[in-house]
Amino acid sequence: MTALPKGFYLRRAEEVAPDLLGKVLCRSLGDGRAIRAAITETEAYCGEGDTAAHARFGRTPRTEVLYLAGGRAYVCRCRMWWLLNVSCGAEGDPQCVLIRGVEGADGPGRTAELMRVDRGLYGRELVPDSGVWIEDADLRPRYAARPRVGIGYASDADRGRRLNYRSVSHD
Repeated sequence: MTALPKGFYLRRAEEVAPDLLGKVLCRSLGDGRAIRAAITETEAYCGEGDTAAHARFGRTPRTEVLYLAGGRAYVCRCRMWWLLNVSCGAEGDPQCVLIRGVEGADGPGRTAELMRVDRGLYGRELVPDSGVWIEDADLRPRYAARPRVGIGYASDADRGRRLNYRSVSHD
């Protein structure tokens, strides 16, 4: 398997999110070993106009990495968990995809715990040398699209958008 090319991430979050399903999230342990798990659930956040997105408040120290060209780790805190998002889109267009699940871990917090995600990954390019990357396993799972989870603060329209993608099987 090979790491996804930078161009994979330079698209809109709604396109990247379902395409990440079946790809393999990789995390180097620093001793030559790596944790690998297939991505089973993602969620798209579509920039400043999306009232569910962190970027809805504009460019801040927290969201700075989202304003760079896609292909970086956006790590944020939610309660007691660090969560891993993949930045996507062109420079200046702050979009991202939350990794909500991988094989062996349902939910973004459990996923981050399994993959040893922490604040130190914030802003890193998604390439093997950075310690976190995504590989193409050449799987194209079928999926279901549903409304996003846990965004009660968003507008009615944004709460209803079907931007949560979950694998239902592998072809």
